[in-house]
Amino acid sequence: MLTATDLTIGYKNGRSQTIVAQNINITLQPNQLVCLLGPNGVGKSTLMRTLAGMQKPLTGAIQLNGENLENLSAQQLAKILSVVLTEKINVGMLSAYALVALGRHPYTGWDGKLSPQDERIVQEAIIAVGAEPLADRYVNELSDGERQKIMIARALAQSPKLMILDEPTAYLDLPRRVEIAEILRRLAHRGNCTVLLSTHDLDLAMRTADQIWLMENGRLHIGAPEDLILSGTFARAFASEGVTFDNEKGVFNVAQSQIGEIQLIGEGLKLKWTTHALERAGYSVVHEDLNASTQVICEDEAWVLKQENGRFTHNSIESLINALSKTKSSR
Repeated sequence: MLTATDLTIGYKNGRSQTIVAQNINITLQPNQLVCLLGPNGVGKSTLMRTLAGMQKPLTGAIQLNGENLENLSAQQLAKILSVVLTEKINVGMLSAYALVALGRHPYTGWDGKLSPQDERIVQEAIIAVGAEPLADRYVNELSDGERQKIMIARALAQSPKLMILDEPTAYLDLPRRVEIAEILRRLAHRGNCTVLLSTHDLDLAMRTADQIWLMENGRLHIGAPEDLILSGTFARAFASEGVTFDNEKGVFNVAQSQIGEIQLIGEGLKLKWTTHALERAGYSVVHEDLNASTQVICEDEAWVLKQENGRFTHNSIESLINALSKTKSSR
């Protein structure tokens, strides 16, 4: 679908040039969802613009659907590649349906009139993203999540081989982020188009991506999410003062001094989320049978806190944490 060979990306400043990343060799396979990740300032946007033909590479070649990207006209490119940017666009009183229909522009004549086939493709794009109830509404009345669905439908209406999205979930709440990620994964896997998106949402990338491109210090690491974790690539790429990547949990942690050690006894979800809360509060949690000075027992309806000064029962994790906090303050 897309191949980049010996690619160097960056900017030209008169006779000089600024190299952002080099020696990039990538192949994007059909029907994949690929997530581009990396710390701020490593060049993710520069790479996305270069692959989309919006910025020329400093060196190297990009092949899109078997054609050299530089040889494609704007109309030819628009029939192969569609782009969804982060920035919100002002479309006035345009309806959602009319905005999606603009995706057929590369295929219509000078008058922009839609053929019956164009109308069918527009309707199919709206259905594919689950936006049928939005079609007759004005775009400026839509929520951020609804608007993003319509923008994806517009890009899909171009009938592209490849869809590139820059931070498509940046302004969305958690339910809408999950929904948009699932829509994009479904579009890729059902053969509508290959999807390449940049994101800072590590959790969604881990859950949905077939492959991750991880930028680090001018290099691009490529692999399945799990392979990049096992190799330690994630931990290295995001390493910074006071921040670590937990390879077991797949999350980032902010380094903090340990308050103390707590022995936690329990099982199932109650054990999992009690551990989460105690570690968030700054405690080192152990599950072995130790003679610890502080012990928490997860029972069916309560949490029992055993300390040197007695045994106390709490009906919520919040109550337990508050009690531990008071004990710490009194020391």
